[in-house]
Amino acid sequence: MIEKTEELTLAEIQDAIERENNVLCESSEHWGGLWTQQKLNTFEKYVNAYLTIMNKWRDKLGLKLIYFDGFAGSGSKKTDNNNIELMTSLFDRSHIGDVNVYKGAAERVMDISQRGFDYYYFVDKDKESNEKLEQKLDKYKKDKHLIFRHGDSNEEIKRLSNAMHSGNFASLVFLDPFGMQINWESIETLKNSKTDLWILVPTGVIVNRLLTKKGDLMCSERLVSFFGINEDEILREFYSKAKEMTLFGEIDIYRKVEDSISKIAQLYISRLQNIFKFVTERPLVMKNTKNVPIYHFVFASNNENATNIAGQIIESRKTKS
Repeated sequence: MIEKTEELTLAEIQDAIERENNVLCESSEHWGGLWTQQKLNTFEKYVNAYLTIMNKWRDKLGLKLIYFDGFAGSGSKKTDNNNIELMTSLFDRSHIGDVNVYKGAAERVMDISQRGFDYYYFVDKDKESNEKLEQKLDKYKKDKHLIFRHGDSNEEIKRLSNAMHSGNFASLVFLDPFGMQINWESIETLKNSKTDLWILVPTGVIVNRLLTKKGDLMCSERLVSFFGINEDEILREFYSKAKEMTLFGEIDIYRKVEDSISKIAQLYISRLQNIFKFVTERPLVMKNTKNVPIYHFVFASNNENATNIAGQIIESRKTKS
């Protein structure tokens, strides 16, 4: 998301990207293609495993189960004008394709045949999308407790966290943003809660594009909010610093690390390890048709068995892909 307070305009960002001459998503692949199905299949399989285990213990432990989808959309699309604006500033629109067409997680979770969650929270910033999803899921309201929230997912995560820390709840949180909408301070609120988290990290598709080759951090405030570390720390993570003599004297130059996309994923995982006891070291990597990583689908939990199950599911999806 590009805030109005950012010092760089969209045109300046586009110019910088063109100078990089490193078109990451140069393919005719549409968003919502095979990699999206791979992600949703992975998640659906985990939800089934989660409920199978939790249904054996929830009544004995007096647990109430919460399902939380922070970017539910209409159930078939994810739309966020600010992030679409950012995406179209980084890539030619022809490379983006149809960002909206795919079946979301909501119906998949609702259609699971075994005993489900006690509460289902569906959040979306777009009011119209939220209302459409509510209409689409109307048939499930007879025997399920569905809650639809129109607003910022970051604020709703904080509300969820408050509930988690004040009662005997366990939650499965699915954060599938189009871009970099999730602030680190929101993730931090989930610390020490019975939360299993699946989060889609836009490693190659956005974050890597904001880390220019020469060390100019585009949308630096957004990067700081996303990682929860300051600019100097970001520079140290992704660049080496050296001195170079010029006609105007000695200057500092920055060189971007090799395989920066993997480095982004590693950094985000290490940040999650400060919040959760267990995080998948090998997340699900989604690639474009040029075999370049665009997203990493990461799992985190305070339960080791849950993390092992998630890891096994991820590995099985890799085998099938």
